Amino acid sequence: MNQTSYSAHDPASPQDSAPIEQRVEEHLTVHSRALTGIFLLALFYTLHLGRVIFLPMTIALLLAVLFAPLLRRLKHWHIPEPIGAAVLLALVMTGLVQGASLLAEPAAEWSTKVPVALRTVEYKLQVVKKSIQDVTKATEVLSKATTLDEAKKVQQVEVKGEAWPIRVFSLTGELMIGFATTAMLLFFLLSSGDLFLQKLVKVLPTLRDKKRAVEIVRNIEEQLFRYLFTVSGINLALGLAVGLAMHVLGMPNPILWGAMAALLTFIPYIGHIFGIVVVMLVAALTFDDLGQMFLVGGVYWGLAIVEGSFASPMILGQRLESNPVVLVLAVMIWGWIWGVGGALLAVPLLVAFKIMCDHLEPLHSIGEFLGK
Repeated sequence: MNQTSYSAHDPASPQDSAPIEQRVEEHLTVHSRALTGIFLLALFYTLHLGRVIFLPMTIALLLAVLFAPLLRRLKHWHIPEPIGAAVLLALVMTGLVQGASLLAEPAAEWSTKVPVALRTVEYKLQVVKKSIQDVTKATEVLSKATTLDEAKKVQQVEVKGEAWPIRVFSLTGELMIGFATTAMLLFFLLSSGDLFLQKLVKVLPTLRDKKRAVEIVRNIEEQLFRYLFTVSGINLALGLAVGLAMHVLGMPNPILWGAMAALLTFIPYIGHIFGIVVVMLVAALTFDDLGQMFLVGGVYWGLAIVEGSFASPMILGQRLESNPVVLVLAVMIWGWIWGVGGALLAVPLLVAFKIMCDHLEPLHSIGEFLGK
């Protein structure tokens, strides 16, 4: 009678087969996570290197989602999609050009006054600085060392001052190329209508998958349009409030500071800090009273708190609210990848990704992690 017997040390015994399979599965899981991390790092670095291409492309995609319902409404009025896309694009470009021409001159004027503002603030804070220096002599030593370092830095800047025109022209050319690329991509995306959705439906195998794909795309588009439109309205309202407050407080060019506040609000937390610092520097140049400078910054800060703590959560609701830690990390990551443009697009991109995760069952856990 032949019976198969297993030794306690036989590696093929059933007692050891389960641990071997478990170790193989753990080994594959580690490798899979490592490959995923390498892929993400390579993706971020590729986006960073190709920001001249990918940044206009992303802006065009977000604007296409924002204007898609308006384009469908024009199509419902028997206006062809290319003509509707041209009309919408012309309106957008006209508004941007008019706004830039209105704000460019005062913005350039105040940007040249930044060094003067810093010296003015330092002079007005001499009383506080003197009291601190009297407390410890070490502060005075550090102040002298800092003064020497600053003198050396000034000499280096004077030597390299000839490079500034080259940088200005390079930045201007890059902005013009990015603006033209974005406009061109936006026109083709809008004029193509539902071409990409039709292609996606065509390649899916079953009718159920086709219906599911159309439903997911339409829901993502609707929620993203609602978010972008709502956030733009909230930021515009904050900009109007800041501009009115700056006018009441006697600040020059209140329209400029209102537009700055509306734009910087797209960058959570960091944008408000930057805006408060800017208006306080301008107030230091405008007013002789140190208290007026802090009053201007305090009013801006109070309006930012109302927007961030009450208005946005109440209007947007909890579903589209994101984890504050994730928001800051997103701003830092996209700011490194695409600079200021990436910081401005960080929140819309994060919300778009969260909406997609909420609609795709395999990504529900990621959507839950990104939520508040």
